[in-house]
Amino acid sequence: MKQPTLMQQTRVKVAEIDCRRRLRPISEAGVDSLIASIRETGVMKDAIHLRKKKDGSLVLIAGGHRLEAARRLGWEEIEAKIWTDVTDDWAAIMEIDDNLAGAEMNPLDTAVFLATRKQVYERLHPETKRGLAGAVARWDATEPSSVAFVKATADKFGMSERQVFKIVAAGSRLGPDEVAQLRAAPRQVTLKDLTEIAKIGAPTERYDVVRQLAEGSARSAAEAWRAVKRGDEAPIKDPVDDAFKTMLAQWLRAPMAARRRLVDELADQLRPMLAFQDGGRS
Repeated sequence: MKQPTLMQQTRVKVAEIDCRRRLRPISEAGVDSLIASIRETGVMKDAIHLRKKKDGSLVLIAGGHRLEAARRLGWEEIEAKIWTDVTDDWAAIMEIDDNLAGAEMNPLDTAVFLATRKQVYERLHPETKRGLAGAVARWDATEPSSVAFVKATADKFGMSERQVFKIVAAGSRLGPDEVAQLRAAPRQVTLKDLTEIAKIGAPTERYDVVRQLAEGSARSAAEAWRAVKRGDEAPIKDPVDDAFKTMLAQWLRAPMAARRRLVDELADQLRPMLAFQDGGRS
């Protein structure tokens, strides 16, 4: 297999970069901080990293916050390092490590990124996937983990191996739907919440705990799990009200550029609905 090659570093048109299918949405605070720094210093310190595919398209590997900051500042071009002969796994490792090392990560995103990094690492290094042994079994007897991955990750990011095991175990338990629900929760989940969720073996119980956190009906995962084990009946919910709250939360968290794109995409559907509302008020 060819090794990834840094083809060139050059300026690239912002509009030509494909930045879909990222592991997490951008952080508004992260983008605002970058914009403030750029306005103060006049420069963006680091180039973004792009993957040039065989069809010539340019796909973002690392630098989502930098790219969004450039968009909001109205830049037409941005400095980029362009790589060729890139595999999906290599690109994933680059994205994960760039975020873990450079961006402020909340506990949920850290868990998702480290769990994904474990999966990719073991695909790239299948000889390291040995199951459990010694201290690994004592820490988490339900989650097969690579000792080599944990040591390499702990060394790279300045964590203890125990911390890595807890975070990976939590992230590995959560599916994409559960992650999306927790991101929309009114209270940011903590590492303690995630560690508690990782202990829940039954998928239906875990889903109920995640749902309660997402709805704000429980203050912690431990409280939600106690309610689930007691068999407390969940209050009857209006599905329309639930869908509205979910959509509103996502809209409020989305960057302005994403909101504009959504409005453009749904313009034909929104016009008759808005006209109907205006007619009802007259």
